[in-house]
Amino acid sequence: MKKIVLIALLSIGLVGLTDAQRGKKSKKATQKEDDKKIEIVADGVPKIKFNEIIHDFGNITEGTQATFTFEFVNTGNAPLLLESVQASCGCTTPEWSKEPVAPGKKGKVTATFNSSGRPGNFTKTITVKYNGPAESNTEFLTIKGFVEQAPVTPQTPVVTPNN
Repeated sequence: MKKIVLIALLSIGLVGLTDAQRGKKSKKATQKEDDKKIEIVADGVPKIKFNEIIHDFGNITEGTQATFTFEFVNTGNAPLLLESVQASCGCTTPEWSKEPVAPGKKGKVTATFNSSGRPGNFTKTITVKYNGPAESNTEFLTIKGFVEQAPVTPQTPVVTPNN
């Protein structure tokens, strides 16, 4: 009787151990398949690298259209497409490369600030979204400076003769 119980316990233990080993193998196989999936996705990822992300115009005279071009390189290994480029307010107008930028090639984002009626310090942000990975597909560019108020020209009074 003791031998039968011992054999039964050993058999159950071996079956359990075998199933556990099968489970580990299938997890590794799944993990390897998942790694392959990740590698496949990672093989075609665009990445944007701007030469600079902040530009200071310094002092400009009110009424000036201050323009600066931010240049970037696609350092990834898939074509990069700028999906949207938006300024933080209506006084700044962005223009950008509309065609896909091949890996290793350059593109640009140009920001024009209209200083009319805006004397004093300014800081404006341009939000750039591109077709990269969701966790890193947005860049922020900044233009800043100081608008000196335009000199006020005195108006010459108009005198009309009385009849």
